[in-house]
Parts: sequence; structure tokens; C-alpha cells
Amino acid sequence: MTAEQQHPGAAPLTLRTGGQDEALEELLDHELTAFNGAACGAGTPKEFSVRVDDAAGEPVGGLTGWTWGGLCAVHLLWVREDVRGDGWGSRLMRAAEEEGVRRGCTDMVVSTYTFQAPEFYLKLGFRETGRTPGVPGGHADVSFHKVIGT
Repeated sequence: MTAEQQHPGAAPLTLRTGGQDEALEELLDHELTAFNGAACGAGTPKEFSVRVDDAAGEPVGGLTGWTWGGLCAVHLLWVREDVRGDGWGSRLMRAAEEEGVRRGCTDMVVSTYTFQAPEFYLKLGFRETGRTPGVPGGHADVSFHKVIGT
């Protein structure tokens, strides 16, 4: 789908909607990272991961996140169903927090859906900071924050 609009004295602009656009995603990431870094002097986000493997070297759990400007953010956290309840989620989160502190972070954030693990994050000392009701599919997206390194 495309739409064109003419600005006075400028070439026409085209608006397109489509599927995943890796080149656009890379451009947006680069431009927003530069803008954000300039706005607060925090440089570039640094990604990290924490992984748990079984004896065969297969992943049974993992976490991805990033640190930037004193903030440690958890992006994704997953633990394989057969080892859920064995404490691996907590260990992964502690390792992420330790990595954040090692990188100079003072705050940690994560979000989850109400059908996932909001109680888990509360037990780890996070406090709810926001909720978007009704999404996805009648559930809610819940945001959490925790002060770390103190």
C-alpha cells in the first residue's frame, strides 16, 4: 500500500505499509540510538545474554537484555517447561542484575503479560510501574522497575 503527499517546493514523499523491513529496522535503530545518545550523553546500548544449557548443550533457559545510561533492561526471558519451578528464572534474573551492576547500572526494567509472570517479578523485588489493559487479546502488558546495585 502506498500513498503520496506533496510538500510545497519538495519532491513527493511516499508512505508504504508492508511486512518486516530489515533495512528500515537497521536505519531506525541507528538513527534513534544516535539521537538518544546525544540527548543524554549515554552512548550506545550494549546487549548481553545469560544462558542455561543441559548436559547435552541444549538450551533450557535464557535471557537477553541491554544496558544503557544506567539502565539494565530485560528484553526476553524463557525457561523450558520441564525445568520451570526449579529456580532457573530467578538465577537468570540475578545474573542479569549482576551484569547490570557490573556495567554501572542503578535501575532495571522488564515487562511481561498478565498470562506470563507478573508475580515472579514482584517476588524478585520489582514494583509495577504501568499496565496497558486489554492487550494482547484481553490480557494486559505490565511494566516493572527495580533499583539495583544499592
